[in-house]
Amino acid sequence: QLELVESGGGLVQTGGSLRLSCVASGSNADYYAIGWFRQAPGKEREVVSCISPGSTKISYADSVKGRFTTSRDNIGTTVYLQMNSLGPEDTSIYYCAARFGSICNSDMRYWGKGTPVTGST
Repeated sequence: QLELVESGGGLVQTGGSLRLSCVASGSNADYYAIGWFRQAPGKEREVVSCISPGSTKISYADSVKGRFTTSRDNIGTTVYLQMNSLGPEDTSIYYCAARFGSICNSDMRYWGKGTPVTGST
C-alpha cells in the first residue's frame, strides 16, 4: 500500500513559478511510475506529466511542455513538479498518482488528496 502526499500549491501571479512535491510512502515506492494530474471545476481530469522508476521515461502534456519539469529523488520516493510561466489556464487541483511499472495511464492505483494551484492575472 502506498500513501501519497502532495504539497507546494498556492496562489501565484501570472508568469510566476511553484514547485509541487509528492512524497510516496510504502513498500517499493521506487518501482512505481508517478504522474501529476490536474482537474479544474467543470473539466475532465488530465495528465500533466509522468516519470518512471529511475527517471528513464518522462512525458508531459502538450499544454505544459517547455514550462513544467518533473523529477524524482535518487531513491525514487519524492517526485517534484517545477511549474514555470504559470497562468490562469493552469488553475486546478493537482494530484500525484502512482502505478506499478513504467507508464502512467487512466488506471493509476494510488492517489494523493491533491494540492490547489491558482494562477492569477
